[in-house]
Amino acid sequence: MIQAVIFDMDGTLIDTEKYYRIFWPKALAAFGYHMTDEQALTMRSLGRPFAVNRLKEWFGESLDYYAVREMRKTLMEECLDREGIRCKPGALSLLSFLREKQITAAIATATDLERTEKYLERVKLKDYFDRLISATMVKEGKPSPDIYQYACEQLGMAPEDCFAVEDSPNGVLSAYRAGCKVIMVPDQTLPDAELSKCLYACVETLEDIKAFF
Repeated sequence: MIQAVIFDMDGTLIDTEKYYRIFWPKALAAFGYHMTDEQALTMRSLGRPFAVNRLKEWFGESLDYYAVREMRKTLMEECLDREGIRCKPGALSLLSFLREKQITAAIATATDLERTEKYLERVKLKDYFDRLISATMVKEGKPSPDIYQYACEQLGMAPEDCFAVEDSPNGVLSAYRAGCKVIMVPDQTLPDAELSKCLYACVETLEDIKAFF
């Protein structure tokens, strides 16, 4: 029996994943590097130490990852302040449904806790969650299973009793490796045949997840 639903945030609950796709290349360009769109897509939900290693593999050991990341965060925050943040379709409806059913809801995100709280408060979703878990709380970020294992421990629940809702390959792999039942709501790309093997289900919108209860 499913006792909890653990959500990724960016691209799953709020429509922010597309900005990472835009601003990683722009930040790198400011330092003289060229990132392709295909490369930018693979960065979605990629945590430590994998993001650092990947950029250094592509652009060389001399790349200052933390300076580039800070630039990306600044550019993205400026854009979000201008354009605002929107929920993904069905987010509020699903979270209200889970509350009515007394099913625990939690966040497991690659985003740091300060920005996680800020974003969720801006879209008025924060109060729907019992726990907010950031990859900064664990040794390795997605696609390692650490964050979902930790989230399940914090909730006091077995991974197999939890749905994990994700939009990106790195997030799917993290939740699958932790033993959760993974529901993918694709954002930027659809799952390929190999990723589909990791999925309990793939749906078009968050609203569709109600059918599994």
